[in-house]
Amino acid sequence: MVRAWYPPTVRSAADRLRYYATQFDTVEVDSSFYGVPTPATARLWAERTPPGFVFHVKAFGMLTRHGVRPEGLPAPLRVAHSFELDRYGRIVHPSQALREETFALFHEALAPLRHEEKLGLILMQFPPYFVANENNREYISYSVRLLAPDKVAVEFRHSSWVEPGETPRTLDLLTSLGAAYVCVDEPRMDGPTVLPPLVAVTTDTAYVRFHGRNAAMWNARVSSAAERFKYLYTIDELQEWVEPVRRLQRQTGTTYLMFNNCFADYAPRNAKQMMSLLEAAPREDPAPPLE
Repeated sequence: MVRAWYPPTVRSAADRLRYYATQFDTVEVDSSFYGVPTPATARLWAERTPPGFVFHVKAFGMLTRHGVRPEGLPAPLRVAHSFELDRYGRIVHPSQALREETFALFHEALAPLRHEEKLGLILMQFPPYFVANENNREYISYSVRLLAPDKVAVEFRHSSWVEPGETPRTLDLLTSLGAAYVCVDEPRMDGPTVLPPLVAVTTDTAYVRFHGRNAAMWNARVSSAAERFKYLYTIDELQEWVEPVRRLQRQTGTTYLMFNNCFADYAPRNAKQMMSLLEAAPREDPAPPLE
């Protein structure tokens, strides 16, 4: 995306963020999934963006039950704790103490964004093996408590959470926790690791993630996320979401649409097209949310 979308004169990470913030008023931070950010990094994010810009931050993998590499942890935690590694060199079965200290450092790292009122939602994207059961419901509640008072958005990747008999229970849980259900657009195919485009509201903020519809690569082992999400939406496919998005806007104070089809310039290109379809106001004069 760096080469395909940013102007040739925009070369550094700082300049890329500044340029991005002239085109959009919110961003989803993905790097925080692979390593706990530092307060210094979050302070730079805040300094390089205009007032009102919002950062949604993806939770570090350990917080969402993913295996993570030790180097993703802050150095003090690597020294203070012992841990078990799987054959891929990822930490598995971390102790409760390690997990809770990681939650605490993740929360601390976002203080500069919080102070500047630029912190949006913490995206808790759970893995495909995180199925609907009582233990995992309790873990969601536990996670939301540890991240409080920050607001959380929960994304599921196993369809058991939205099966006909389970959906009301899932949405009731998130509503009771004040956590946003993440609506998704994914390949239109059957299988436990793909979710339907369920439009649901559990808080006063709605959150939609567009992952693309690359069915051939959805469950494939890939070397980078860009391979899985290599999909450019057509205008007709984006149009399918206009009415659902309007519905979300009517039911909430704020609705965020995030494009995760992170190949070349696909995400910003589709985001601009979606803004046009929704008749979004220019960046300089944002339209008020629909009540």
